Amino acid sequence: MFEKRRPGAVLFDRDGTLIRDVPYNGDPALVEPMPGAVEALGRLRRADVAVAVVTNQSGVAKGLLSPDEMDQVNAKVEELLGPFDAWAICVHDDTDGCTCRKPAPGLVIRAAAVLDVSPRDCVVVGDIGRDMEAAKAAGARGILVPTPQTLEAEIRLAAEVADDLTDVVDRVLSDTDGPVVAASAPWARAMGWSRW
Repeated sequence: MFEKRRPGAVLFDRDGTLIRDVPYNGDPALVEPMPGAVEALGRLRRADVAVAVVTNQSGVAKGLLSPDEMDQVNAKVEELLGPFDAWAICVHDDTDGCTCRKPAPGLVIRAAAVLDVSPRDCVVVGDIGRDMEAAKAAGARGILVPTPQTLEAEIRLAAEVADDLTDVVDRVLSDTDGPVVAASAPWARAMGWSRW
């Protein structure tokens, strides 16, 4: 289990975690922050915790958006959410056999190296199982923030589940993690879950 101490860095998935998921988006005008993202990132920055983005962008490999379009979207993300200390991006597709595409640990390891911290000192925040698998493979702590697109099995398999980004920051800036699953979360109530 992970020690209850402030992390060296928090690594965020982009689509569905920091911004609303628009599949293969190449249009900066469609970038919309997820609820609480601005505030959560502000709290981490004020606490001197490094923040980074670790994101799969297979639309580039598929030819659905250009690297320049991806860069324009990422620039809009920073315009709306503030600057990140590192970006680790995989532009490969599942069939490319790379070591960076989540659920592989490469993006987490790359971001940690850029930030000069150990992956074990990182928290990976994402909305799907691939994010949590990448965290585990890299030795990092993973926190799942479910959305309506998150599969029930991914929620059940996650080591730690938060209500939202505010809950994530509460956990990583405190000495305790709180419950693994908060039954008050809208997705938990919808599934009829009760507190463990």
